Amino acid sequence: MSWPGRLFDMRDPVVRMALLILAGVQYLLFVPHADRPPTPTQWILAVLAFTVGLAVHRWPVVNLLAQAALLTVAISLVDDFTINQVGASWALLEVTICARRARTIWLSAALLVVVDLTDSLGDPAGQVASGAVGLALEVGVPVLLGLVIRTNRELSRQAVERALAEQRQHASESRAARADERSAIARELHDVVAHHVASMVLRVGVARHVLTDLDPRVGEVFDDVHGTGTAALAELRRLVAVLRNPDGVRGDAALTAIEPSALPAAIGASIDRARQAGVTVEAELDPAIGALDAVRGMAVLRLTQEALTNVAKHAGTSALAHLVVAVRDGSVHWEVTDNGRGGVPVGVPAGGGHGITGMRERVEVLGGRLEAGPTDTGWRVRTVLPAVASAPVASVPRERKAPAGTPAPEPA
Repeated sequence: MSWPGRLFDMRDPVVRMALLILAGVQYLLFVPHADRPPTPTQWILAVLAFTVGLAVHRWPVVNLLAQAALLTVAISLVDDFTINQVGASWALLEVTICARRARTIWLSAALLVVVDLTDSLGDPAGQVASGAVGLALEVGVPVLLGLVIRTNRELSRQAVERALAEQRQHASESRAARADERSAIARELHDVVAHHVASMVLRVGVARHVLTDLDPRVGEVFDDVHGTGTAALAELRRLVAVLRNPDGVRGDAALTAIEPSALPAAIGASIDRARQAGVTVEAELDPAIGALDAVRGMAVLRLTQEALTNVAKHAGTSALAHLVVAVRDGSVHWEVTDNGRGGVPVGVPAGGGHGITGMRERVEVLGGRLEAGPTDTGWRVRTVLPAVASAPVASVPRERKAPAGTPAPEPA
């Protein structure tokens, strides 16, 4: 806090007392005093006023009583009692600033008025009137200044309280708006998307049981569609649960993968699902991925899920996939390769889907570059996600063209 601010801060009366003592000492030493310097009695009363002010500065009413008593003594013993008069007025200012009740302020002001008027006892009426005018400076100014300080402090406190209340209200409205948006999305997913997916799964299941004399390859397609649809329904239900109650799914690694510590478990869950589908997965996971930031961690998880799904879909359930996730110098090196055995399942439409496109877009947002294409033994997808502090803006990469005569699986 700046010195002007501390000067009128009720928590720093010692600062005001220090300035008062400095001014009093300068008055006694350097201000001319008619024909003679300050007397020893005047010095003693001044030192007592300074000492009492410092000793009881935390108790304004006690300080005022002590300063008023010293002023009464000074009026009767010395001719120049300016130091004690200023000390009593300053004590009244402290009471006005710090008092909890208005009655304390007015009783203190009345006490100081009575003490000051003792100097006018027995004086002519003209001098009494002159002393009454002096009370406007000795009593009125400290009270007025103290009330102004109290009012400004109260206004500042109210402004802070209003600002805090507005912040709380804004935060509450934002939370309510986000909750409404999540609820609306959850309703759409549940009532529209999930309904249609469930209908497709049901029809495929019925067809699988009604059509008994199917070619085994067609049966595999039906099973794949049924399994994929069932998995999609499960994911939709979990997503709806997240949208409706984000705090209720903290134990699900796949849904809390945005937290770095949950990323290894989420990738492990994706690998387990691929293995359950029949794909043999060999994984090399760097323990350092547990410390990745949330954005790159989520990207690694989604890339892994998409790549393993593509292996099962295009390389066949008997394929061997190799997953590598490593962190080197802050950059994330990710790669999935497969041996391509099994070929493209019958029934997969030509032209593929948007899996590779979505993977590429996700990588490019993070400044990386996705490479996807055939190898001598199968298919490979890999990328490097740069470190956060030095992530460059990558150009749109082109997929490597497959050699003539090499059957390339279509992306999801």
